[in-house]
Amino acid sequence: MEKTLNFLNQNHDRFEQELIDVLKVPSISALPDHTQDMQTMANMLRDEMQKIGLDNARIIETDGHPVVYSEWLSAPKKPTLLIYGHYDVQPVDPVDLWSSPPFEPVIRGDRIFARGSADDKGQIYIHLKAIEACLATQGDLPVNVKLLFEGEEEVGSIHLEDFIKEHQEMLAADYVVISDTPMFREGYPGITYGLRGLAYLQVDLRGTSTDLHSGSFGGLVKNPINALVEILAQMKDGEGRILIPGFYDDVLPITENEHTKLSKLPFSAREFAHNIGAPTLFGETGYADLERLWARPTFDINGIWGGFQGEGAKTVIPAEAHAKVSMRLVANQDPADIAQKFTAYVESLIPESMEAAIKALHGGFGYVTDLDNPGLLAGVRALEKAFGKEVDFLREGGSIPIVKVFADIIQAPVLLMGYGLPDQNAHAPDENFSLNNFHKGIESIVYFFEEIGELQV
Repeated sequence: MEKTLNFLNQNHDRFEQELIDVLKVPSISALPDHTQDMQTMANMLRDEMQKIGLDNARIIETDGHPVVYSEWLSAPKKPTLLIYGHYDVQPVDPVDLWSSPPFEPVIRGDRIFARGSADDKGQIYIHLKAIEACLATQGDLPVNVKLLFEGEEEVGSIHLEDFIKEHQEMLAADYVVISDTPMFREGYPGITYGLRGLAYLQVDLRGTSTDLHSGSFGGLVKNPINALVEILAQMKDGEGRILIPGFYDDVLPITENEHTKLSKLPFSAREFAHNIGAPTLFGETGYADLERLWARPTFDINGIWGGFQGEGAKTVIPAEAHAKVSMRLVANQDPADIAQKFTAYVESLIPESMEAAIKALHGGFGYVTDLDNPGLLAGVRALEKAFGKEVDFLREGGSIPIVKVFADIIQAPVLLMGYGLPDQNAHAPDENFSLNNFHKGIESIVYFFEEIGELQV
């Protein structure tokens, strides 16, 4: 191990330069003008995999942007890791809010600023450099690895589920490892063990065939906006509890172990509210703030419209009213089931004088890993060795639907070992990545390979 750690120190500057080189490639998956850049980035990753000693490094075409795959399977009777990441990045608009051009990486202090630095090129290069260091100094790895880097994460991984299903045998593994999440605070490593899912729907109400004069018809016609507001007001009570019948049927309760670990995190409700410009915070009664944020389901109206929107006054009863709503879900809640329950509840509240159309627009499952999972505990030990600090256990309020896809198809626990920071500005101007986390991350993955290699399969 000492020889490997010395290799990391000796190649400190080279690793940073190689990261700079890949950050120069504008691999924006959402924009057709960057199709060639996507291919360039895939080629660079394949070449890097070959150079550091991985086997079967190749580009596999999909109906969209290609997948890059490689493996090293020469550790008999040892566990196998499937390491997933993505090489595509978000668009950069508004460009004028960047302090430096987004594809001209700049190091300021301990941060490197460029699009894709944290999300996710910096984090996938942590794994590549850890593998390189082990193979260069030891000649082998203490664990088997498979690397799968996709080019469509930022556009919803639209072809990845089919790819995983079609290549299930090739991707078989004991653990799936993803580094695409932030730590809770600088200097303290974190493992994200839970993600929320999502159900997103649109409600369209129609009352009459056309807008009506409120003086000539008001008092005899039900206003669709009034009706929609009344319906949506019955989705939650004053204590933040969702009133959709059966909504909580499959919600996994927060365990005492989770409650203890989450309560250890240094969270300030006052500071959080101040940072978002809110007078105070609000959430479901009976739960701590981080439990509400990460481990409990939610209901939110994301948009509502109808009627007159212009300057001045127009006395009109609109013919239609519309709303978009989302529900963040927790593990075991099925987005299709929740969409059906929401639809049935709304339909039960619609006035007889209204017609309604309710459409499910998007859904994804949540995910949670057992805190006693041997792979997760191996990650904890590795992170604490590298960073010299106790690991923070985190859940994430957002959704990464592909995590549940991996868990279900590969039938393996998913370990989320992220190295970003809360202020990394992913998806925003001045995206940045901590170079200290970059180097400590490489070291932690070297330790992680050792720890995983000791587990029974």
